[in-house]
Amino acid sequence: MEVSLHNLKSSGKRKRMRIGRGNSAGKGTYSGRGIKGQFARSGSSMRAGYEGGRTSLITSTPKMRGKGFRSFKAFVSVLNLGDLNRFNDGDVITQKKLVTARLVKPGPVKILGTGELRKKLSVRLPVSYSARVKIEKAGGTVLKPVDESGSKVEETKKSGV
Repeated sequence: MEVSLHNLKSSGKRKRMRIGRGNSAGKGTYSGRGIKGQFARSGSSMRAGYEGGRTSLITSTPKMRGKGFRSFKAFVSVLNLGDLNRFNDGDVITQKKLVTARLVKPGPVKILGTGELRKKLSVRLPVSYSARVKIEKAGGTVLKPVDESGSKVEETKKSGV
């Protein structure tokens, strides 16, 4: 005969143990509470997380708020000017191009002025003042950054109310 859910025999209900009803019942005298002490008394229990008086794990860990404890602060990848020498003359440097070249991870990028630029490049990214000066000195241009994330950000205009 095949055993399935519809043809299982009931195992019967096990009778609950009545504690404190004599030694022959199996849980007499101390009723499973041991001899004297805090936990032999009625109403005694430790609160959840109590660790015997020492500073608990919950107290000693910092207050990390929010799901996953991630900061809302935007992480900006920084790239030095000297790293742009791997591109060809006349290239337009965008965030996508830097990601495909594995110079930065996806996300916001800023070019800093450390190093020398030997190529004539057009940079379409946020740059520091020193980087802008060095790019223009090398014959390149700094163009206005374009949002490549695909999000449509509308400019809010102040109403004259």
